This record gives sequence, C-alpha cells and structure tokens, in this order.
Amino acid sequence: MTNNLRHTKYDAVIIGGGACGLMCAVQAGKRGKRTLVLERNDRPGAKILISGGGRCNYTNLHTSVANFVSAEPAFAHSVLGQWTVADTIRFFEQYGITGKEKTLGQLFPVSNKAKHVVDVFVNLLRQYDQEMLLNSNAIVVDRRADGHFEVSYESDGNVRYVDAASVVIASGGLPVAKLGASDFALRTARQFGMEIIATAPALVPLAITGKDADWFAALAGNSVYCRVANERASFEENILFTHWGLSGPAILQLSSYWRPGEAIVIDLLPDRSIEQLIKEQRQTGGARLVRQLLGDFYSRRLVESLGKFLPIDTKIASLSKADAKRIATTIHRFTVTPASDKGYDKAEVMRGGVATHELVPGTLEAKRVQGLYFGGEGVDMTGWLGGYNFQWAWASGYVIAQSI
Repeated sequence: MTNNLRHTKYDAVIIGGGACGLMCAVQAGKRGKRTLVLERNDRPGAKILISGGGRCNYTNLHTSVANFVSAEPAFAHSVLGQWTVADTIRFFEQYGITGKEKTLGQLFPVSNKAKHVVDVFVNLLRQYDQEMLLNSNAIVVDRRADGHFEVSYESDGNVRYVDAASVVIASGGLPVAKLGASDFALRTARQFGMEIIATAPALVPLAITGKDADWFAALAGNSVYCRVANERASFEENILFTHWGLSGPAILQLSSYWRPGEAIVIDLLPDRSIEQLIKEQRQTGGARLVRQLLGDFYSRRLVESLGKFLPIDTKIASLSKADAKRIATTIHRFTVTPASDKGYDKAEVMRGGVATHELVPGTLEAKRVQGLYFGGEGVDMTGWLGGYNFQWAWASGYVIAQSI
C-alpha cells in the first residue's frame, strides 16, 4: 500500500477498528463498497480482545431499549430493529462461532476466546478486499468544497491524507487509555457544530474514602449477592468489596445511573426478610447469637465487620426492638455515599457522547454534514453490563454500512 492515499478512491474511511468499525467495513464490503479502516492500535479489536476477561460477551439475548442509558433512549429502536440479536447470533454462527448463554442472557463464544470474534472480521476484511491501516492515528476530518472528505492521519511519524465520499467515526470513547482511548469522535462532532451530551465513566467501580474507607478495604475480596439502588435505578447481582471501595456487576450497573455526591442503598439480603428470620428464631427459643444467624448468609469476615454496627454477640432472644430494627435497617438499607468513580481507565464504557438528535434515525448520518456518520461508543447510547454495548456496536456498524 502506498504511503499517501490522497488519490485513492474509497466509498468510506472508517476511523476505528473496534466492534462498530469492523462490522461496518465488513457489511459495506458485502455490498460491494470499498472502505479503508484507520486503526490507531497495532491490532484491530483491542477492546473486543479483553472483554469478558478475554472471552467476549458479544451480545445479550434480552437486549431492548430499556437496557440503554441516553438522553433519548428510544432513538435506539431504529438501529436495534435493523440488526437484531438474532442477526448477531446468525452472523457469528455463519462463521463458526456458536454462543453459550451465561447469566442474565449474556452470550459468549463456546470457545471462550475473544480472539475468535476478531478473527471473523479480519478474515472477512480480506475476503471483501477491504483495507486496514494499523498504527494510524486520525488527526482531523475536513469537508472539501466538492462535498467529499479529506482525512489526515499520522503513521510512522508522518502525516498522511486520504480522500473518501463518506467518513464513519467509530473511534470509541474515553476508556481505556492503554487501549487507544480517544476523544476523536467528540472533537469531530464539535468541529461540525454538533451537540455533545456530557460524558462520564460508566460501568465503573466506585471509590470510598474518609472514615469508612478502612471498613471497606478490610472486606476486600468478599462478594455478596445484593440489590443496589438509587433514585434512578436498581439492580440485583453481586457486589465486590475492594481495597478502594465497591465493584462487582451490581455496582458497575448502577454506576451508569450514579452521580457524584449521591448515596447508594444496598440491600444485603434481597430475597429474605431479616426481621422475619429473627422472629422465626425467637419462636424456637432464640438461643443463637446474631453472628450465627448472619453467618448463614455471609462470610465470617463480613459478619465480623458488621459487628461495628450490630450487636452480633447478643442472643436473638435478648434483642430489643431497637436492636432488631437496627439490624433490619443495616441489612436491608445499608447506605453509602461513594466519593467518586474510579475513572476512565477502570471504566468499561463512556456515558454520554454525540447527541442522538444530531443524527438521522436509522442511518446515524450527521444531520448537519451529509456523508459523516457516528456509531458505537461515541454516540450517547450506553448499554448495561452484559453484552448490550456490543449489540449496539454491531447494529450501528451495520446500519451505517447500508448508507455509505
């Protein structure tokens, strides 16, 4: 391939070789279009490769608009309706990847290898004669007087240029720096006068500081099935105590709905009533200690830590009404106010992004700039944990490819 592609004609330059960009290139190639993918990393699909602990939770069987955080979540209807979960499953099965369901509709390759997902796209790019330049960092997208675009990019220390009829911004969001995180989508949208919905880390652990920090740190490694909630949302899954605060699926889910300064209420026993359990114990004599009752549900270390708040060495029969109420409040309404999230390098995705009202529903073309498209994480459409963001990426890549 020549160093300067200024005079090479492409139907589209796709900026970003992640889930959205790869799907877009493949689907465009299937339609006979010629694309060039510019990928800043030394390999495509960097985030795909680490997702799900290297196993790639590539979709979720229960995907719906309700699983997305956005200023306009209903916007996703026009995209997810064109490329459904069934389409994703058929697509990967066609190329040798069979899915197996884990918890809550999460679908992983039977092989448990994210590399196999990336390999599908690499092979299809070759089959459809699509081009990809690795270690190529897009700098700016310029609109020419004739309506075409000129994209400048840096490669091997040199600035180069490529022309195309359309440009697809599939460069991802701000997590994670070592994987090539970029604000390119946001910068490009602002360059063309488009609105950006405020961005923040999402699906991210939460940090606890101050007087409670040591209590949480002492529980590091303990995982408990809980219900976590704030005024916006509620999730039932495991939480994980860490040296710096809270993580685990339930916390990551709620983080997309959390704002700094807000409290989180944790029900440490969502499927049972501790008041009822105490009542039942009293009916049989109440000889057990509170610590023994709690030990039926929690690790010894967590029970000991709860001793900071509860009379764990008191016999159940001897509990006062005030004690029983305090136990119920602590177990079912354990309230904590995180100091902050752990930032973009610990976040799985970015919340916010290019405002959906700036895009044409069903094509994701910028209303202000004909031929300019935005897909994937850069758009204000943030999925829950569990394969939803991949489904959005595949779907947005597909619908863009139908228009370029």
